[in-house]
Amino acid sequence: MAWTKDDTKKEFVITDELKAKYPELIELIIATESMDDDERQYWFDIMPSMTDAQIDRLYDILDTERKKLQELEVKYQKEIKSLNEKHLIEWQELQVKEGKKKVAAAKAEDKATKENPDEILEMLNDL
Repeated sequence: MAWTKDDTKKEFVITDELKAKYPELIELIIATESMDDDERQYWFDIMPSMTDAQIDRLYDILDTERKKLQELEVKYQKEIKSLNEKHLIEWQELQVKEGKKKVAAAKAEDKATKENPDEILEMLNDL
């Protein structure tokens, strides 16, 4: 019986007996990132000759790998979120500083114009 890995559409040959007996292990084998498709098929091929202890050990290894990867994903998502928030705050502070500089420059320009009424009168007289 063929079993398809969703993301690659790769079909694996897995007996109905294995599918019925070890559905969770089969899902772990298909989902693991530490094997390529040939290695996955290898495990499916030798599973009928493995002892219960070997099957349990394979399951434990793959389940531990899955859990550790999930933990890392959560950890890094939190770190990424924290970094994004930090950089957003820094960006906002920079924008505020830039805005203050522009306001100060506009005020200085306005003040310079107001402080020289004689220049304005001269310009009017020149007309």
